[in-house]
Amino acid sequence: MPSVLTPGGGAAEHRPDQPRTDYAGAIYGALLAASVIAGTGAVGPFSRLGLVLFLLVTGVVFWAAHVYARLAGERAHGQRLSWSEVRHVAGREWPVVQAAVPPAIAVALSPLLGLGLAGTAWFALGVALFEQVMWSTVAAVRAGASRRLVVVSGLVNLALGLIIVVAKTTIHH
Repeated sequence: MPSVLTPGGGAAEHRPDQPRTDYAGAIYGALLAASVIAGTGAVGPFSRLGLVLFLLVTGVVFWAAHVYARLAGERAHGQRLSWSEVRHVAGREWPVVQAAVPPAIAVALSPLLGLGLAGTAWFALGVALFEQVMWSTVAAVRAGASRRLVVVSGLVNLALGLIIVVAKTTIHH
């Protein structure tokens, strides 16, 4: 049986009835959310509601694409698909959508912080980057990585996020 990360850390034997945390999907989803936030400025200002909806819809579309790609890959190996497998894959890929929620909440709460639209975008982008670095660090810790590798994992994800920030500032100026 394949091993899976457990909440207490380290690897354990995976049981089919036991859900797995998909850190890759959460990291990818957070980077996707950051990209959406950065990219919206290139096409003009979005209303807060528009940005919240765009974040959530993009998360759902990319989730569906991930599910489809995974299932199509299984068919390529000659395996028959069951509805049970479709539900399992859809559940495993759900963190892609979940990662869009914190930046969307940040956008929704931004008026309470007195932020204008530009400040809202930067706040939501910061939330997405924090989330991306946090998930990569948690994944490394739970995988039993050394401290050095945990730090490297966080820094690599921070660098990826900062590339999005640089792109946002370059596109807007």
